[in-house]
Amino acid sequence: MAEPAANTVEFTVSEISAAVKRTVEDAFSYVRVRGEISGYRGPHSSGHAYFSLKDDKARIEAVIWRGTMSKLRFKPEEGLEVVATGKLTTFPGSSKYQIVIDALEPAGVGALMALLEERRRKFAAEGLFDEARKKKLPFMPRVIGVVTSPTGAVIRDILHRLADRFPVHVILCPVRVQGETSAAEVAAAIECLNALEPGGAIPRPDLLIVARGGGSLEDLWGFNEEIVVRAAAASAIPLISAVGHETDWTLLDHVADLRAPTPTGAAEMAVPVRSELLAGLATLDGRLTGAMLRRIERERREFRAAARALPRPEDLFAIPRRTFDELANRLGRALVMNTQIHRNQFSRAAGRLSPSNLARQIDRCRERTLALSDKGARAIERQIERQAQKLEGLAARLTPARITGQVVRCREQLTVLSERGERALERRIERLTARVGTLAKLLGTLSHKSILARGFAVVHDAATKMPITSAKAVAAGAALEIEFSDGSVGATGGAPVGDDPGTAPAKPKRPSRKPSGQGSLF
Repeated sequence: MAEPAANTVEFTVSEISAAVKRTVEDAFSYVRVRGEISGYRGPHSSGHAYFSLKDDKARIEAVIWRGTMSKLRFKPEEGLEVVATGKLTTFPGSSKYQIVIDALEPAGVGALMALLEERRRKFAAEGLFDEARKKKLPFMPRVIGVVTSPTGAVIRDILHRLADRFPVHVILCPVRVQGETSAAEVAAAIECLNALEPGGAIPRPDLLIVARGGGSLEDLWGFNEEIVVRAAAASAIPLISAVGHETDWTLLDHVADLRAPTPTGAAEMAVPVRSELLAGLATLDGRLTGAMLRRIERERREFRAAARALPRPEDLFAIPRRTFDELANRLGRALVMNTQIHRNQFSRAAGRLSPSNLARQIDRCRERTLALSDKGARAIERQIERQAQKLEGLAARLTPARITGQVVRCREQLTVLSERGERALERRIERLTARVGTLAKLLGTLSHKSILARGFAVVHDAATKMPITSAKAVAAGAALEIEFSDGSVGATGGAPVGDDPGTAPAKPKRPSRKPSGQGSLF
């Protein structure tokens, strides 16, 4: 079994739960969920409401806090299909995710809601709502274009907020924000601001704000029209949608690069606060200076501490010096002991190396060598005898009589194969000759020459040599060539027989001929 990696980070359950909670809340900060209310038993004793939203495939836990519950115009009921707006989060106590509902409305409130949902699905399928296509807002725009009504409170709120935070050049494109023509005017305004050339008489905006005050679904319907959505999607300038209040949603909010809860919020998102930037720069400058001074002082203290922590040279060599003294004391005893051990080993080896022992070992080696020499000689004699017998057998097989017999047999086989090849070649030639004769007869039968031999003729155009098959194809005075079986003659084309309406052409008498075995091919 493989050991786990030593550097793998260990998390606690709380750390994992907190990480999952942050991930869910960042990815689904504000969503709309459609589903059927399930498990609703009314508000809890604390005033909060807990239930589930489900469809035919899944379910999600939902909660409405007491403060939101008291502000809802529509109260939840068991089994009712609703559209809930809120934020996704998790409950670490039971490892579940849930939606915290801020707004609740019944699904299918009418034809407008159905049409709005149909358009939303259509644009979503086209990718107009994808986050990947949305543009990043400039941090400090120089020119801001505002598309809104020039007489409402919205433009005054935006101008007032921009003047308080960071005064910039504002271009107002006045439009109607309600009514039948509002959608076309808003789309035209977005396209007009995008068409401005950089550096022209009218500066091109760095950012667009499309704004309107709150209202009902019917009042805000102009911002759900397809012409407005597509104009916003095609805008090359980043666009902020600030239509209605925080709970109001339009299709323009989905396609815009950023959605503001209110027109004033759009102005706050568009520019930073100038005074805060100046204060922040001053603060950062002071922090940078202080950090540099503190870093220098910390490095100085650490250097001094490190210098104090270094040992003296005498202390560094104290332990090695003591170790050397101990080893020097042990070395004399170790040498004496080692010499004694080697003397004992040498004595034992000298006892085994006496002249009588060496003589006996030499005698045994001599006897063994003689025995091996006798065995080798006998083995060589046996090998020579086997090779001689093998050569005698080969000599008996290679006699002149046996070689002459094999040559005779090979010559006889070659003669038989030659005769068989000649007979096969003759039969092949006969078959091909018969086939050529058959094809020649078939060619003569199918050739038009055989037809001409029976009294027919072929008329050709003298210039193109192409056969003429119709009298109408012959012009008056045209040069013709008539081919017979024994040659060709020239002719000139005249008027077709029977052109005079007063004279009926004489019907040629069909010659009678006996039926033949071969019919005409024409």
